[in-house]
Amino acid sequence: MKHLLKMLDLSTEEIIDILNLADQLKYELKHGIPHPHLKGKTLGMIFQKASTRTRVSFETGMYQLGGYPLFLSSNDLQIGRGEPVQDTARVLSRYLSGIMIRTFEQKEVEDLAEYGNIPIINGLTDFSHPCQVLADLMTIREFKGSFDGLKMCFIGDGNNMANSLIVGCLKVGMAVSIACPDDYQPPKEILDFASQYDCFSMTNSPMEAAKGADVLITDVWASMGQEGEAEKRKAAFAGYQINDELMAAANEGAMVLHCLPAHREEEITSKVFEEHANEIFEEAENRLHAQKAVMVKLMAD
Repeated sequence: MKHLLKMLDLSTEEIIDILNLADQLKYELKHGIPHPHLKGKTLGMIFQKASTRTRVSFETGMYQLGGYPLFLSSNDLQIGRGEPVQDTARVLSRYLSGIMIRTFEQKEVEDLAEYGNIPIINGLTDFSHPCQVLADLMTIREFKGSFDGLKMCFIGDGNNMANSLIVGCLKVGMAVSIACPDDYQPPKEILDFASQYDCFSMTNSPMEAAKGADVLITDVWASMGQEGEAEKRKAAFAGYQINDELMAAANEGAMVLHCLPAHREEEITSKVFEEHANEIFEEAENRLHAQKAVMVKLMAD
């Protein structure tokens, strides 16, 4: 593994290796055991999309690993003012030990990896959110003990979260169902991948998708950059909500996850959110541990 660009690039073995290391690093942190695996290393963090969890978790994680995180907003870089990505990649490769980028286009992440010679980590693009899904998988295994026999159901937009969850959950052996409106399905590349698995299903009925689910996951209806579509999306996603009725269709003891921020009473009710807050905020914490594992795998000597 040279980079973390999208879940499609990871093998099942690589995913499990990352999760096992994340568990170990979490244990060490909780027990005050230092792990300065990245002492002397510098991570450049490029943000063309703002973030709470991504910035704080990467920055804190890099400090805990003994390295130095360098925050770079799009206002700080020439990349947002006409410098080609390939030039930025070649320059930053001479200064940094690795780059985490949170941006819009997947191609930008892929180009950084192609033209640079240091590890690139996708902190989020419109196509993929691998760091979040690694944290989700870590949380599912933590609460359920293993992935064996589990079904994950995603309700909502066929966006970067849906794309990465479909791939990640199928690769670790879970069954996957997704409910989204016809005009908001995942891209062909993801559906082609999922079509290899008999345990994948897609429907426009949230109730049908939730039947027998052990894990229900949702995301906001309008992601960053889609604010102009908010009203249109609100109409399209009416009924695509995790609520008591939907939970009743899932298996008893089903857990609920949300990548946050959550819009209560839209994609999830306040009642269900608060009933599953322990799982959701453990998931948010696990961003720290999963990303530390990724950085160690990619950047440690």
